[in-house]
Amino acid sequence: MSNSTALPLVILTENFAKLPGIGMKTAERLAYYVMQSPKEYAESFAAALIDVKNSVTECKICCNFSESEICGVCKNPKREASTICVVTTPKDIESFERTNEYHGVYHVLHGLLSPMDNIRPDDIRIKELLIRLQTPETPVKEVIMATNPTVEGEATAMYIARLLKPLGIKVTRIALGIPVGSSLEYADSVTLWRAIQNRNEL
Repeated sequence: MSNSTALPLVILTENFAKLPGIGMKTAERLAYYVMQSPKEYAESFAAALIDVKNSVTECKICCNFSESEICGVCKNPKREASTICVVTTPKDIESFERTNEYHGVYHVLHGLLSPMDNIRPDDIRIKELLIRLQTPETPVKEVIMATNPTVEGEATAMYIARLLKPLGIKVTRIALGIPVGSSLEYADSVTLWRAIQNRNEL
């Protein structure tokens, strides 16, 4: 942005540009949109940002985002607690829930192993998964690894599978109806359901 641009607009643009997938041109358009919108919109937008940071936490069981200590899925007695689907992000849970076919529970890793990016086992929620499996209210019979079919996703799935083998828990991997290198976030419901139906044991 030029030197003639008001400093608050520059700062807002730079903050939008920090969001994933937002380049400087898009960030600039967003900043000007906010500036040209009614003041009430900007106040509502700012309040929503603050509210999500203050009100949303991680479920103490599955690590999904939740407004309470235990999320709605973990609290639901109709869910099959003996099956845990391990996903990378909370957004992946939304993808599976849209299928209306998976009735187990989840565990969110909040990342994938990536030595190149210095992301190691202690940096994601693997320890929480192990604690959960060793002290379950309901015995876990199967853990489904539903990480993205990328190098990092495959490495994370295999690492966790090796950790779980001594526990005598069946570990499966969703079938590759999901294209290699893609993200679960963009998969349609039918593809996701076929993938989970045709999962393979690790």
